[in-house]
Parts: sequence; C-alpha cells; structure tokens
Amino acid sequence: MKKTHKLLWTFQAILALLFLFAGAMKLAAPIDELARQSALPGPFMKFIGIAEVLGALGLILPGLTRIRLVLTPMAACGLAAIMTGATVLTILRGPPAPALVPVLVGIIASVIAWRRWQLVRGLTLSQRS
Repeated sequence: MKKTHKLLWTFQAILALLFLFAGAMKLAAPIDELARQSALPGPFMKFIGIAEVLGALGLILPGLTRIRLVLTPMAACGLAAIMTGATVLTILRGPPAPALVPVLVGIIASVIAWRRWQLVRGLTLSQRS
C-alpha cells in the first residue's frame, strides 16, 4: 500500500470518528438544548447530526466493502459543506480564531473528496459500483 494511500485512509478514519461522535452527540441531545447551544433551530441541528453520522459512514464503508466507491468523495464533499457553514457561523458569532478548527476539518474533508474522486475516476465502470 502506498504511503499516500495509508495517509488518506488515516485522515478518513480520524474524520469519520470525529463526525460520528459529533453527530451522535447532536442526536442524543434534547432539541431544546441544541437550540440553546446554537444560533440554529433544534430540528435543523438534529438534521446536521444525521448528516454527520451518514457522512462518517460514507467515508469508511464504501472503501471497506468495495461497493459504490463514488460515495466516499460525495460524503467528504457533504462534510466539507457542513464545515463551511460551521466556519461562517463561528465567525459571525464572535472572534475568528475559533473558526480555525472547522476550516481545518473542512480542508481535510475537501482533500479527501478530491483525492478519492481522482481514484474513482481512474476505475472502470464495473469497479465503481
């Protein structure tokens, strides 16, 4: 296995754990508490939690099962979009320094999407599904 391939898998696993934890916490928390902690409505935060859990699964499962490999870059794009929103909200709510965390996570998700998309494009049609 190439060094870059191992590095990509490492970042995917770390992001998957991060988003699985973040999404599970949003799903476990009561809606009123989510609404108090965020500028967003509680039901929308539950939706974000579902998207984070599904995105985490999308980062790992297609590669492990070798089924629908195109889902991995799509999941990474979705997670990068969530982090873009988190960055904007963080900047709007206060000093910009705390926004570095979602920016960094979003960049990592974007790089995973880009590299996995390059790898999926190189496969034949029968290998993609």
